[in-house]
Amino acid sequence: MDERIKGLLVRGREHYQKREFDKADYLLREVVEHSDSYADVFDMLGIIAHSRGDLHAAARYFERAVALNSAYTEALLNLAVTYNDLGRYEAARQIHSKVRKLGNVGPVQIDPFARGKIANMHADLGQAYAEAGIVHEAIEQYLKAVQLCPSFADLRTRLGTLYRDAGDLQRAREQYEAAKIANPKYVPARVLLGVTLFSLGDSSAAVGEWRAVLEMDPDNKSAQMYVRMCDTQAQAARARPSQQPPPQ
Repeated sequence: MDERIKGLLVRGREHYQKREFDKADYLLREVVEHSDSYADVFDMLGIIAHSRGDLHAAARYFERAVALNSAYTEALLNLAVTYNDLGRYEAARQIHSKVRKLGNVGPVQIDPFARGKIANMHADLGQAYAEAGIVHEAIEQYLKAVQLCPSFADLRTRLGTLYRDAGDLQRAREQYEAAKIANPKYVPARVLLGVTLFSLGDSSAAVGEWRAVLEMDPDNKSAQMYVRMCDTQAQAARARPSQQPPPQ
């Protein structure tokens, strides 16, 4: 990747994490003008567009993210939410069904500072493998990072996302839960744990995670959308007439 584009991508992600959406939007748009291969960039642009009320643009961004990575659960859920908001209820239902179908080494005796530095080097290498599409090598590098620093919630969260992208939802759940234990206030892990629980069919636990996120971060757009989606589905289910057989 061109160094300039790599710099734009890093800065764009940083601004997005800080909820500096205007700055993030400008930088991420620059990225996709030169490289349209990053599903997470389109997902972030979709979140930004949705937050501005531009639902049609949001849908296009989420659709592009899903086209790049058909197992990108957050983007699928975001697209379902957006379709719902656009009144495209059948399309939202189909995506919801698709989401449902997606179906140790000992401690290293080195200085804690050095351990953290090496763990981050493994993580950087893992990210490079992930960007190159070599997921199994990316997972191996993040496993090494987590083995060195098991209490680093961000590393466990990124490893969980790699497992999720590889279709291993159970291992993804394990990593997100470990990240939650390491740092209960680490919001990204809690949001993604909710997404994974939802994908595994445990909607109640998923909503519990998202509501916990909103207690810590009331403005968290993803958690807001996911809770609203589940509330809407629950209301629709209650409104449907029961399928009772006619009296004999």
